[in-house]
Amino acid sequence: MTELTTGELAKKVGVNVETIRYYERRGLIPEPPRRESGHRQYSDNAVERVLFIKHAKELGFSLKEILELFALRVDPRTTCADVKRQAEDKLSDIDEKLNMLQRFKIALEKLSSSCIGRGPISECPILDALQSDSKVNIYHN
Repeated sequence: MTELTTGELAKKVGVNVETIRYYERRGLIPEPPRRESGHRQYSDNAVERVLFIKHAKELGFSLKEILELFALRVDPRTTCADVKRQAEDKLSDIDEKLNMLQRFKIALEKLSSSCIGRGPISECPILDALQSDSKVNIYHN
């Protein structure tokens, strides 16, 4: 069994030391035993957990959702369907964000096309639209 210091763990998984400490404070990785010197000694299990966290974050899962995934993993009543439901919920969140981003894009394209790029700043249609509630509406195209 490998015993890693915080710095060694951070380097091995490609995060900084503060990230490891933060994950520990948030309960994402258990507090490891300490050497006589007081330094933490992480096992290979910590490497696997941090890599799991990194991969889940890359897929858009929040730290709270990652904690829920860890809880599902250790609950003997959990089925694959439970984990699939979490993934599908995340897909739904992503679709919602994509739709919102598309509305942002359309609104910004309209604003950008309304400006000829010349004239005084006091007559800028983009700034005028941003200042007025009624002119910029990302929910209605």
